[in-house]
Order: sequence, then structure tokens, then C-alpha cells
Amino acid sequence: MKSIVAHAAKDLRIEEHDMPTPGPGQVLIKMAAGGICGSDLHYYNHGGFGPIRLKEPMTLGHEVAGHIETLGPEVDGFAPGDLVAISPSRPCGQCSFCSAGTQNHCLNMRFYGSAMPFPHIQGAFSEYVVADVAQCALATGLSAGEAAMAEPLSVVLHAARQAGDLFGKRVLVTGCGPIGLLAVLVARAAGARDILATDIADFTLSKARDVGADHTVNVLSDDAGLSQYEASKGYFDVLFECSGVAQALASAVPALRPRATIMQLGLGGDMTLPLQAMTAKELQLKGSFRFHSEFFTAVDMMKRKRLDVTPLITHAIPMQDAIRAFELASDRSQAVKVNLTFAG
Repeated sequence: MKSIVAHAAKDLRIEEHDMPTPGPGQVLIKMAAGGICGSDLHYYNHGGFGPIRLKEPMTLGHEVAGHIETLGPEVDGFAPGDLVAISPSRPCGQCSFCSAGTQNHCLNMRFYGSAMPFPHIQGAFSEYVVADVAQCALATGLSAGEAAMAEPLSVVLHAARQAGDLFGKRVLVTGCGPIGLLAVLVARAAGARDILATDIADFTLSKARDVGADHTVNVLSDDAGLSQYEASKGYFDVLFECSGVAQALASAVPALRPRATIMQLGLGGDMTLPLQAMTAKELQLKGSFRFHSEFFTAVDMMKRKRLDVTPLITHAIPMQDAIRAFELASDRSQAVKVNLTFAG
């Protein structure tokens, strides 16, 4: 079978790997769709991000969905042909964090396509993947592309849970990549009163309006666009910071009301924060990292048509054109979520 493997920055190869075999409690899945994530782009464009670097070849990919090909022993509730969204999160279930219900902080996490540990955890951009049944959510009624969006949607649902009740709140979203756009979508579904989204690309800002933003600001062409929200100590109750850019957070602080909540989702390396201004406003800074139970909630919400992620899926490209797909996914002037397709 073929897999998409990163060796170094701009060194992406399609390689032949052995076909896996499912064991007890596992299924063999024929991959159908895989979304290219921001972390995949960091590995492709830069060989990693922050202190996390590629130290050996690694199969990329963790936003994936496919059809069950073969059932391993001791598997119930699934059948060959079923479309499943596959959670890339595989906590150990035994460490102190897993026991406390914070599996996203597992000490022995095996998360698809991660160079954080060494040896690296191989990803799921392959024609076939073996997964534990505990990772699989039936995605009946969804397209494979929608099912593959369960992972990034889970990231935002985890952050929204920590942000608290969004009903009637004024929400600012900085960074309109897939995570930022999903933050707009989730905030709107949660009853946010007013949503403003910022970015440096008009294309992604148009997508933000499509999924529910009331206002948008291109901070590249209008660097004073947030100034109107600074009067009376600020306007917004919640900030979803999805860019990972220090300047985005710093410029948002004057527009936040005292005791507002900052949800930091963007991962772009260390950030210098305007700590004194944040202290004077008694702002709450909360980090949000990965997810766990929210994955199955995400699939269920899409199946029930509570959230429509289809406006974010801008392209579907065959895996044999992986380099073109990664280059396109890096271009925010024309792409949001680029899906790889794995049809044989």
C-alpha cells in the first residue's frame, strides 16, 4: 500500500509500506479522505514547528475517514463497508491524567502523525490503516470529506467547552484558517450575540462570513480595524485566538472587556504577551490542546445537521498529487481545507 511520508522540509514522498493486519478489537480501514492540517503543513514546509522537529521519516495525517474493509476478532457493532471517522487520539488509559478524565494530556499518548515523541508516531495518510474500534465513530449519512472534519471540529468543541456558555456573548476570532472558521461556526451555533473574525486574507474572511461571522476585518489592509471596539474598556467577552501569532493576541487585548476569556488554540511557537494589560483587565487566559470525548460529539452533531462543515472543504485532490495538495493547502488566498482522496 502507498503512504505519504515526510522526510524533511519540502521532502514529501509517496512510499510503499506493508499492508497492516487487524488484531483483536481492531478493524482494517480503506482510507477515503484525509484533511491536511496546519501541523501537517508545518512538517511539510518547515520540518516541524517550535522545538518539535522531524528526526526520522514520518507518515503524515490525522484528520481521516474511510470504509471498514476487514473486522478483527472480538469486534461488534461494525460491518464491512461502514464509513467511519477515525479519532487520531489514542491515550493509554492508565496514567494519572487518563484516570482523571483528561486523556488529552496522556503521558503516553499515541497521536497520529506526531513528531513530539521519538520514535515518532506514524500518521494515517495511507491507503489502509488499522484502528482500534474505540477510535471509530460511525459516520453514516456523511460524506467521507465531512467525516474527516471531525478531528478539527473536536479541537474547537474542546475549546468551546472550556470557554463556557457562549449564549449572548460577543466573540472575537483571530485567524481564519480551518480552526478559526470552525470557531465561528461553533460560536454561532452556541448562540453568540455578535461575532467578529480577523485574518490577513480576504478569501478566508469571506468564508468566515459564510459560516456565521457578523463582521470581518483584514488586519493586513486595515491595521486599525479593531480600534472601534476599544472604547469603554473593550467590547468582546471571549477571544478564540486561532492564529498562534503574538501580534494577533496583543492587538485583541484592548478590544476585550474586563474579565473576558482568551481561548488560545493557535500553536505557532512561543509568544510574547502584553501581560500588564491583561492583568489590569483581569483577563482569563486558557490554553486548549487537542480533545478526547468531543470527537464523538463532533460526528454526532454533523450527522444531526447541527453543524455544517461543508463550506470549509474547498478542494479534494488524489493522494498521488500530494505535493500539489500540500502547496495548495498552504495558500490561504484560495484554500481552506484541502482533502486528500485515497480511492483505489
